[in-house]
Amino acid sequence: MDKNQSMQLIDSHCHLDFNVFDIDRKELLADASNHNVSKIIVPAVARNNWQHVFEVSQQYEMIEAAYGLHPMFMKYHQHSDLLLLRGFLENNKPIAVGECGLDFFIKDANKDAQVEFFKKQLKLADEFSLPVIVHARKSLDIVLREVRKFPNIKGVIHSFSGSLQQAEACIKQGFMLGFGGPITYTRATKLRKLVTELPLESLLLETDAPDQPDSNHFGQRNVPANLLDIAKVVAELRQCDISEVAQVSTKNAKRLFNLNPQNI
Repeated sequence: MDKNQSMQLIDSHCHLDFNVFDIDRKELLADASNHNVSKIIVPAVARNNWQHVFEVSQQYEMIEAAYGLHPMFMKYHQHSDLLLLRGFLENNKPIAVGECGLDFFIKDANKDAQVEFFKKQLKLADEFSLPVIVHARKSLDIVLREVRKFPNIKGVIHSFSGSLQQAEACIKQGFMLGFGGPITYTRATKLRKLVTELPLESLLLETDAPDQPDSNHFGQRNVPANLLDIAKVVAELRQCDISEVAQVSTKNAKRLFNLNPQNI
């Protein structure tokens, strides 16, 4: 496609550091740029990939790094990782803390340990005045309970899947909501309705690549260039022009992550 220079998109959640992208990361970034993606937020999920996320963000100007301890990888986390995270945040100047949060969908989830790690990451975000990138699956009410203890914290609930009431509670708390591939499936009626009802000023676009491909790429490895297809569906659902979706969602991401406009 011919890149529309007047339209920019920001992929607010993409795991481009994962090994599945090692073979063609540079080509995928060029393709994303050709599909109007100007920035990609890459949140680390465990201590053993912080350094790789840092290195990838240093290698490619399009990538911005965040560091955290993801609840789905609790078996790899140690309490000492929280102290190491403090040092990593201090030394490497990320744009956010995350991916962190709670996942109570996991079989035999250690909920108490998840909450403890989440609370301590919220405390770090508060200390460093950074937004948080939050994973919340079957746990949104508990996430909100913990976030309310830190009134100055802003962030995004990635891959939002809650109710309208929960969405409004998140927005009231100063959080944005991330939507990606799942909204492109016609059977996702609840999510698609949310996209039409919520204020565009509270939405971020994301791919969550390599996971959660949109309906046009079902069964394939998800990539950042697919963000354009997600933006098109948001525009269709809201019955507005895609340029409006791009302009507002990009402005939202810049504001939340304090992105330097000169680097966008």
